[in-house]
Amino acid sequence: MTDRFATTPFGGRSLSYAMLAAQEKTARARERMADAKADHPEKWPLLRSLTEARAAFFLSDRAIAVLEALLSFHPETLLDGSAPLIVFPSNAELSMRTRGMAPATIRRHLASLVEAGLIIRRDSPNGKRYARRGDTGEIEHAFGFDISPLALRHAEIEAHAADARNLARAIHRIRGEITIHLRDISKTIEAGLSEGRPGDWTQYAEELAALSGRVGRNLPLETLERRRDALTALRVRVEKSYLASLSDEEMSASDSFFERHIQNSNIDHQFEKSPEKGLKQSAALQAETVSSGKTAALIKMRKQLNAARGNRNHPQPDGRKSMSEPGTAQVPLTAVLSACPQIGDYARAGIADWRDLVQAAGVVRSMLGVSPDAWDRAKATMGEVNAAITVAAILERVGDIRSPGGYLRALTERAEDGLYSVVPIIKALGGSSPARLE
Repeated sequence: MTDRFATTPFGGRSLSYAMLAAQEKTARARERMADAKADHPEKWPLLRSLTEARAAFFLSDRAIAVLEALLSFHPETLLDGSAPLIVFPSNAELSMRTRGMAPATIRRHLASLVEAGLIIRRDSPNGKRYARRGDTGEIEHAFGFDISPLALRHAEIEAHAADARNLARAIHRIRGEITIHLRDISKTIEAGLSEGRPGDWTQYAEELAALSGRVGRNLPLETLERRRDALTALRVRVEKSYLASLSDEEMSASDSFFERHIQNSNIDHQFEKSPEKGLKQSAALQAETVSSGKTAALIKMRKQLNAARGNRNHPQPDGRKSMSEPGTAQVPLTAVLSACPQIGDYARAGIADWRDLVQAAGVVRSMLGVSPDAWDRAKATMGEVNAAITVAAILERVGDIRSPGGYLRALTERAEDGLYSVVPIIKALGGSSPARLE
């Protein structure tokens, strides 16, 4: 086979190792195809994948544009790499199909495609690009650019494209985490300074300034991860400092529905001996008005969800556990929904089981500004169901809690020490009588 021999470029262009390696690799791949079922990729989806993976092949966007022009001269949609696929456009036609790209620029990008092993030069004796046809009109010999390596390497291209997409998703996620950390740390420091609370707020502000600034679009993943980790560590310190500055009176005044639980949580789920106090507290809680910005956003989102499901009435759950229930609850589902009715507005089809409650809590926690790592830590420590019950309770009193994320972290720490139970919370909110919770 004549195409088994390597070809050299015409004129003053020198032969490089990459050219010989690409031709040898193409010949071996073609021989392997003879013993297996040929896979003919479509040229335009393959070009799209190469566009995503171009960094792995050290190609610029303009080199991709030149390759797109070359592919446009191939009449078939499928690329059959079992034989050379020669296209022979003139320089003028290539310039037209690359939107007027200069000939020198086209030559530079063609050279990069050759070096990447995606096309092979098949130069004629005089360096011209043309085809010779036989008596029947079929092409017998063609000189130009062989695009068959593109088809033969489609599996490699698709793998690099998948890696590029995964990297892009990871970068997008971490950029979002960085933005949330910057916002929450800044607001917590601002609250500490404006309220005159004890703490190294100036030092925290200086550390935040060093980690702030525009998140560059082209920053590598490793750089973003280091910045995210530094912000996470700073956020933990800032939130702990703020929570440590709260007095017992402030904790009672701001979050009274948690007070008995925090000070006198009973792991055996036994109730306090003063249900009248809990009922009076429940009436006071229901009479208070919520006016924070987070509440407004939650109400707006609730209305959107209600509209999305056509204002259907929520099915009344019977409190029985489903077969796919995510964890073990300390109270019946009916008691939770009675004490925390607002959580039902964030479930698209109502809350019929614990799984629905956990999913709704996942929506609510993002609206409350609770970070993903705080939510994951709460679920790992308390269990998914009890963490969801806690978020539902926080939602009921969101207007009285300055930092829902920090408060959830504090409760998680108590749970790690075995000092947390959701039973007093539900009782304090007055959703059910003690008999119904037992």
